[in-house]
Amino acid sequence: MAGRNETPRRVVVNREGPILVEGPVEVVGDDGTTTRSDRFVVAICTCRRSRAYPWCDTSHRRRKPAESRPDDDGRQPEESEEEPRP
Repeated sequence: MAGRNETPRRVVVNREGPILVEGPVEVVGDDGTTTRSDRFVVAICTCRRSRAYPWCDTSHRRRKPAESRPDDDGRQPEESEEEPRP
């Protein structure tokens, strides 16, 4: 744990993207594994589509969120399905 004399880390939450955290950071996963990054800013995946999880690999950009599609039937496409192009 960081000492109280250190400057607090800045965390930026993006509605349609990753959480940006000023580094270096350690992320503890739900299975107890610890992953460290020494970068000055890291992007933490919130969509769980990243192949580099817990780090964001911009996989969230492949699909638009359901609420932004006017013709959405509320069903999430399967991974093997392609989304229709406008």
